[in-house]
Amino acid sequence: MKKIVLISSVLFLFACSIRPKPIAYGETGCHFCKMTVVDKQHAAQLVTTKGKVFNFDASECILNYIKEIDSTSVGLVLANDYNNPGELIDATQATFLISEGIPSPMGEYLTAFSNKDDAQEALNEHGGRLFTWEELKQRFD
Repeated sequence: MKKIVLISSVLFLFACSIRPKPIAYGETGCHFCKMTVVDKQHAAQLVTTKGKVFNFDASECILNYIKEIDSTSVGLVLANDYNNPGELIDATQATFLISEGIPSPMGEYLTAFSNKDDAQEALNEHGGRLFTWEELKQRFD
């Protein structure tokens, strides 16, 4: 009986862990707009405090979704790093670029970078404006 309780406890802990899960590109639908997630440079993911994972085809979709939910339910907000396609990064620590030189799936021209130097380089090449996560949330509010 003790084994069953121990195994159940371990499974429960792993089932409710707050961590990202790989995105099944070309198969997963965006939780907000329902489009298929295919762009490995612009996809995003939200993990709730209960460990439930929601995938998005673009950072603008996750920003719009967050406006509609209780913010205390958000455990992780992740965005794909433009320079490392398919690599999820902490969106709250990322630098974002809005530039018409880099189209994104939903037409907001919003791109995430894992570090400010890469974002600045893209800004120098494509023009636009840099944002922090907090600045983006205000812009999308």
